[in-house]
Amino acid sequence: MKILLDTNIIIHREANKIYKPEIGQLFKWIDNLKYSKYIHPLTVEELERYKDPNALDAMSIKIESYNLLKHQAPLGEKILTVSKNIDNQANDINDTQILNEVYEGRVDILISEDKKIHTKAKLLGIADKVYKIESFLEKVTSENPELVDYKVLAVKKVDFAEVDIKDSFFNSFRGDYLEFNDWFNGKAEEPCYVCYSDGNLTAFLFVKMENESENYSNISPIFEPKRRLKIGTLKVTGNGYKIGERFLKTIFDNAIQFKVKEIYVTLFSKRPEQEQLIEMLEEWGFIYHGIKTTKNGEEKVYIRPFSKEIPVNLEKPKSILLK
Repeated sequence: MKILLDTNIIIHREANKIYKPEIGQLFKWIDNLKYSKYIHPLTVEELERYKDPNALDAMSIKIESYNLLKHQAPLGEKILTVSKNIDNQANDINDTQILNEVYEGRVDILISEDKKIHTKAKLLGIADKVYKIESFLEKVTSENPELVDYKVLAVKKVDFAEVDIKDSFFNSFRGDYLEFNDWFNGKAEEPCYVCYSDGNLTAFLFVKMENESENYSNISPIFEPKRRLKIGTLKVTGNGYKIGERFLKTIFDNAIQFKVKEIYVTLFSKRPEQEQLIEMLEEWGFIYHGIKTTKNGEEKVYIRPFSKEIPVNLEKPKSILLK
């Protein structure tokens, strides 16, 4: 099987700094399944525009390990129409050319994190051949259960004190919240939910019940008094094991237990993994409410009504593809 890797995937894989921890899982699965890794000539052109000469030299050597598509498929009338309606930058047009290779059947699958590519794939009727990293991991783990060690899937409820605060998993939180370490240590006796994969922390969840007297003066528009469940801390790194879905079930279980009327979360949207988390929440019924102003900056606020009158389908609706 031929797997075409979009430019953003190559950058995630070969950059000196790790932006997406699940990239290692992606390449491990591709190699284990003996799929062929391809890149497009336009990807090579884009990588050659690196300003740092040292990074350029290193990247040039690394991309030699991929198969290069020798010929570009011509753009047909339908994909040109889609491109005209959506593309507004030079990079968008390049992405359309890359997408065209799977549309014309010259490769079997395209893996990309670009939102516009996925939008165009849906319009072209080839969404089943274009994957994000995590949706691809979900696909291969479900299709090849004999290659998965399901012992790593357990979500555990532990106290904060049982979790290593120095774990690099929390570096992104430390970057966003100056007081994170003090806050974490102050929760030592409180419960949280964790998941480990191969001994590495891959998911963390903390929820908090708030009553009608909670102060929401820093949220705009301001909340009306109501029993709420706050998703205080949530991070899930990709591994294809549907941990995001398991954690959403844990959140809903807590909402039922505490008999809340609403669930909410505040979070930044500075990095791809945060945007990905927002997408997951939206797919499960969370909607944008407004802004929370803090000393660390402005966070987005998402809410989800929750009551007996609003059923929760935990069987993954057909319209939902959890990452």
